[in-house]
Amino acid sequence: MQSTHAPFFKVLIANRGEIACRVMDTLGEMGIASVAVFHHSEHRARFVLMADESHEITGETPVAAYLDGNQIIEIARATGAQAIHPGYGFLSENADFARAVSEAGLVFIGPEPGSIELMGDKITSREFAEEHGVPVAPSVLTDGDLGTFIERASAIGFPLLIKASAGGGGKGMSIVNSAEELEENARVAASEAERYFGDATIYAERYVERPRHIEVQVVGDGAGNVVHLFERECSVQRRFQKIIEEAPSAGLPEELRERICAAAVRLASAANYRNAGTVEFILAPDGEFYFLEMNTRLQVEHPVSEMITGIDLVRMQVEIASGKPLSVSQADIQVDGHAIECRVCAEIPERDFIPATGKVLVLDPPEAPDIRFENGLVEGHNVTLSFDSMLAKLVVHGGDRSNAIDNTVRALRDTVLLGVETNLDYLARVADHPAFREGALHTGFVVEHADDLAAPEPDATDRNAALLAAALAFREFRTLAFDAPDPYAAMNGWRN
Repeated sequence: MQSTHAPFFKVLIANRGEIACRVMDTLGEMGIASVAVFHHSEHRARFVLMADESHEITGETPVAAYLDGNQIIEIARATGAQAIHPGYGFLSENADFARAVSEAGLVFIGPEPGSIELMGDKITSREFAEEHGVPVAPSVLTDGDLGTFIERASAIGFPLLIKASAGGGGKGMSIVNSAEELEENARVAASEAERYFGDATIYAERYVERPRHIEVQVVGDGAGNVVHLFERECSVQRRFQKIIEEAPSAGLPEELRERICAAAVRLASAANYRNAGTVEFILAPDGEFYFLEMNTRLQVEHPVSEMITGIDLVRMQVEIASGKPLSVSQADIQVDGHAIECRVCAEIPERDFIPATGKVLVLDPPEAPDIRFENGLVEGHNVTLSFDSMLAKLVVHGGDRSNAIDNTVRALRDTVLLGVETNLDYLARVADHPAFREGALHTGFVVEHADDLAAPEPDATDRNAALLAAALAFREFRTLAFDAPDPYAAMNGWRN
């Protein structure tokens, strides 16, 4: 049983959009007041309207405003907030920010700065994992001598994956299939790493072909107690970015599941980890798995773990940050059914997923006990290129995986979001694809099935029916389509 006692009376959310709304939902249930910070371009956003109080932050760009930790801390102190929840992205894995929050007499709802630093460096975290019996793929690190790096990387064998040590999100990352490609790819990766992360350090590791991306949700209280909430399947990606996640993983043998989850708990325990985190692995077709990284924050896809376990991870985060021990034991955590999350993005799949802009004219997501539509949208919301293209997350539960897929496809097709192009139809095609239903997943899934997933040519009858429905339903469309332009509209009975 999770405690209903509120450990804080006011918490500032150093984030925006759907994750700010998500955190506010739990804070409200706990009786904790919420403080939002916002850039003026989003002064009427849903998360601003939801908060008990909201304060503007400034910066050269909207993103720069959310990265200004000093400004955010000052607002927290001025409002009397006792703690700061960073959400994900922005400052969530910034050890200096976490340290500054503590030095200001506030509580950072996340891990200790030392844990963020340990796991934030891919090289250090890999070495730590290996020291504690967590398998890692063969790799080599740059040591300032590119020639030596190329020689040692070639000795591992091809294909190789080149990565930036300090980064993520696919930046500074490439797959190298031969020695001829290695030098150029290494130079490009180092250049991108320097540009995006201020650190040109790169490393090469054995690339597992047709891998699955498996991650384990862990929670620790910093007092030696660590539990897992089982694993998530995150293999359906485009350009190293996840688009569909599910829990538990599709068709994972129980013995392998236990070994992967045990490895994640072992790593978090060795680090005396506090708060929520995710240990990520690459799973090879032969059943071998390798440590990828640990994200020291709440993940975008955390709702699928919540839906199969019935545990509110944000509540656990808040309680642990207040000094409480874990409220559950491993034996208390059981899997109930299957959950799937689809990331709804403002993008155009038919044009290589380029970001889309526009104004949300109509928003009508499906509502059911087994559906969560997590979003930060209101009708009239302007979708710009200032932030990431993700608009919302459609999270669906089912009694088993087949039922969850059926529910997901139906929910995607029932979701109405007009005014900006999205990937809703594309996600429905992915979820309904025979290979997805069979669980034949790997990180190259969308590339392998690109032809099947392409949008079908619109049927003329269907198109005309949709245009007619729009004309009848929406005043803006009728005005554009049928109103006579000036000056003719003002000429009464005049005829040519």
